[in-house]
Amino acid sequence: MKNTFGNAITVTLFGESHGPAIGAVIDGIAPGIEIDKEYIDNRMNQRRAYGKISTPRHEADEVEFLSGVFNGYTTGTPLCLLIRNMNTKSKDYDNLSRVARPSHADLTAYYKYNGFEDFRGGGHFSGRITAALVAAGAIAMKALEEKQIYIGTHIKNCHGVYDREFDDYFNDINMLSEAQFPVLDEECSEKIKLEMEKAAADGDSVGGVLETAVIGIPKGVGEPWFDTVESMLSHGIFSVPAVKGIEFGAGFDFSSMRGSAANDAFRYEGDRIVTKTNNNGGINGGITNGMPIVFRSAIKPTPSIFKEQETVDFKKKEDTILNLKGRHDPAIIHRARAVIDAVTALVIADLLTVKFGTDYLAK
Repeated sequence: MKNTFGNAITVTLFGESHGPAIGAVIDGIAPGIEIDKEYIDNRMNQRRAYGKISTPRHEADEVEFLSGVFNGYTTGTPLCLLIRNMNTKSKDYDNLSRVARPSHADLTAYYKYNGFEDFRGGGHFSGRITAALVAAGAIAMKALEEKQIYIGTHIKNCHGVYDREFDDYFNDINMLSEAQFPVLDEECSEKIKLEMEKAAADGDSVGGVLETAVIGIPKGVGEPWFDTVESMLSHGIFSVPAVKGIEFGAGFDFSSMRGSAANDAFRYEGDRIVTKTNNNGGINGGITNGMPIVFRSAIKPTPSIFKEQETVDFKKKEDTILNLKGRHDPAIIHRARAVIDAVTALVIADLLTVKFGTDYLAK
């Protein structure tokens, strides 16, 4: 039962949605990395629920450090962070001990843990656990920014509403870092929110696509075959609840292109080799080529909806109808961007540590 990710830097997640607390343990992180509370709080705020487009469950999400931090800096020993659950309504989930929500992990959790799982609010499978992931990722992201490596994610599209493309990567990422709602074109913000509100009014939900860019990462990072940049990022990103697809650069559009159009021509800019296009998303042979890493993640509609659904009672072994109770998001894509950023930061930090050594991020 593996809840740990990473090679040189590992992250272990623990806790359940309605348990006393959730948290993460980061091991292998360099000593001397500053713990910037304001920075962490800002990242946590980007994941926070608000308004008609999110769940009514609101948590303070105060991050406590139990170990690995002293005088405001990492010590290099295992860092344990804790976030207490303060706003739970477990009775709303009593029937989920036997009735499976379609497209959720209720049934598969029952299969895996033989009925001993904490089913309340989705338990260990809940998006609630991503709060700890965002806190852990914020530590890595801040360290990466000190090395002039920046990460930003925006809503590429949501239920037919499309945001503009990345243009000036640095300025766009800087803008996203301060934005509560992650779009590049402010005009489409209200349109996307309207689609989310319409779904909520119907007792339904919507999904979409997030697009992420990483700039400033050195050339030559990544390992051939099994620990390529794509495979490590995919491993991390697919660990985020609701992610059902990922593509890098041109992605699936490669299938309709000829090589002459798909290939990224090389050229010099001064003494720096760059590519004329970036169809490969900054990666060749699984290794960074110095161009921006660009990938997109498909986020499915939130499976917990308030429409009547066909399902099963897996303890009585009979078909039944589910009329859901509880507090659920009509869309999570705007909140998921903080999680995607966090996972990306942790993967990039791990890859850099593998190549350059443990102390690289603290130098």
